Amino acid sequence: MRKPKVIVICGPTASGKTGLSIELAKKINGEIVSCDSMQIYKDMTIGTAKPTKDEMQGIKHYLIDCVSPEERYSVADYKRDATEAIENIISDGKVPIIVGGTGLYLEALIYNIEYNEIETDLEYRENLEKIEKEEGLEKLYQMAEKIDKIAMQKISHNDKKRIFRVLEIYHSTGKTKTELEAESRKQESKYNYVLFGITMDREKLYDRINKRVDIMIEQGLIKEVENLLKKYKEFPTAMQGLGYKEVVEYLKGFTTKEEMIEKIKRETRRYAKRQLTWFRKYKDLKWIDGLDNIQNNINIILEEYSEETN
Repeated sequence: MRKPKVIVICGPTASGKTGLSIELAKKINGEIVSCDSMQIYKDMTIGTAKPTKDEMQGIKHYLIDCVSPEERYSVADYKRDATEAIENIISDGKVPIIVGGTGLYLEALIYNIEYNEIETDLEYRENLEKIEKEEGLEKLYQMAEKIDKIAMQKISHNDKKRIFRVLEIYHSTGKTKTELEAESRKQESKYNYVLFGITMDREKLYDRINKRVDIMIEQGLIKEVENLLKKYKEFPTAMQGLGYKEVVEYLKGFTTKEEMIEKIKRETRRYAKRQLTWFRKYKDLKWIDGLDNIQNNINIILEEYSEETN
């Protein structure tokens, strides 16, 4: 029995995934499933570069603006919700298009990986928060590196969320993140994923990132964060997102506005580099140039998609 086909468009932040995917969806009667670990959160719009209603052009989007920032949202949650969205789209006779840059979410989905869920030990989490406050995040990075050097090679020194995750996994299970991932069960997927990755000249990508950050500041990112801090009591993972944690540091008086902006740009460029490294390991992925004409890229996607159909 032939598997239903699902198009995937991945790539680094600011590479043009949103515009391309919407134009593609209009051509092939498609609907979009977001694969972005930050766009899932409500009231976090500017800093996550969510597409506006106008930008969506009537194309239905799933897994955007659907989780409270006060909630934890795991890889397993995403895999469940994205699979449900894919099923809904197929049952409506439309083509699912997965779009985003969160590698871990995408990998769990396309390779049908069952991750072992780890319960958060809140007392241990408080202990980590205390160490960070008193000795700095670098101390926790060093602790995590001693536990799982392989995992930490892919994690930034400023990525609090993932540093905590490495430490918490070891604390809860006695096994490293790398060991657990090796044990995670890969099962054959019921879908035929047709993978496309957007790439572009590095300097041009970095220039787009810098301009996007400037636009976010102009659009009111600082005010958005202030409103979030007033509205919600806690942020288990949401406030660790790029742009948000830097604004919080600024609001607490730890940095100047100029330092905050430069840090967001620098960390976003570093994140884009890690995203590209992550997606390069997908053997079945076809790369397309984000600076090329959108119609040309749509033609490339449709040609490949048609070949997979035959």
